[in-house]
Amino acid sequence: MRMGVVGLRMGLHLARWAERMGIEVVAGCDHDPETARHADRELPGMVLVEHWRDLLTAELDAVVLANDFDAHAPLAIAFLEHGVHVLSETAACVSPEEGRDLVAAAEASTATYSFAENYVLLPHTRLLRESVESGELGLPDLIEADYLHAMAPEAVQGLIGDPSHWRGRIPPTAYCTHSLSPILAITGAMPVEVTAFPVDTNEPRLASVMAVRLSTGALALTRNGFLQGESESHWSQISVRGDLGMAESLRAPGERSWSIRVRHEAWAVPEGRVREEERLTAPLLVDGAPVDRGAEGTVLLFQGLRRTVEEGAPPPVGVREAVAASLVGVAGARSLEEGSVPVAVPLPWG
Repeated sequence: MRMGVVGLRMGLHLARWAERMGIEVVAGCDHDPETARHADRELPGMVLVEHWRDLLTAELDAVVLANDFDAHAPLAIAFLEHGVHVLSETAACVSPEEGRDLVAAAEASTATYSFAENYVLLPHTRLLRESVESGELGLPDLIEADYLHAMAPEAVQGLIGDPSHWRGRIPPTAYCTHSLSPILAITGAMPVEVTAFPVDTNEPRLASVMAVRLSTGALALTRNGFLQGESESHWSQISVRGDLGMAESLRAPGERSWSIRVRHEAWAVPEGRVREEERLTAPLLVDGAPVDRGAEGTVLLFQGLRRTVEEGAPPPVGVREAVAASLVGVAGARSLEEGSVPVAVPLPWG
């Protein structure tokens, strides 16, 4: 399986993991010459091209899009139209029109679109999904998810204060995919409506909270951005409350941070007393050795991509889920602009 990479900062990290998963990384490009030269030293077998369009005719099976956060959809559509499988990192689209065109291109293509959403595949998210799918929690009522970075103020301003960088031009709701995608995967729902709030009206670009109504009738709350108190290992905290019980990822150091706590009250348990337990998945092995817990999502992502390309398996996170999660951020930005009013999520398939 031959793969190209667009964007060689995060793309280089992904390329290394792809090669570990048996994928041959044959070509790449980046608009910054020094970044491209560094990638060439790290992966000397990779051919560097001047522009991403040069990869359209490079005889690739797949391409990883790790370019600017808000510039993925046009590239994804072009590669899909050329029959190249796409793995797209971060936002799938930045408008309803882009989302509509991306879904249409993916569903018309002989190739597939996969969303590089590794948070759906992290250990605690997989455990929460299993807990919901087993029915032990009943019907989920309230789901909460964080994607937070606890950084010093000057470091934050270095990221979001530069208008020439994509982090300086996206709204505070935009980078919600690491919190929304796990919610959609755990519940099997789609977003219907969103109301967004700035955490601090004096610094509205630092962080946002969004209340998202799901197609099941449940409510999801997401916290996104730069706030103190990030989770120990992975910036992600998720809880699910159902009508029979609750489950949540642990705020704990080390290995336990990848665990979940499942609790049932006495009235919901046959023996009539509170039942509570911690659960942790078995380590994921690559070449017979366990990988770092934080890398499990990336490993499963590329294993899934190989099965998609070589065996025709469905992507771990498909185009509709990717567009839905991304358009929550778009609708959330409109909600902020209009004074935190409810805004319908403009899903292009109705």
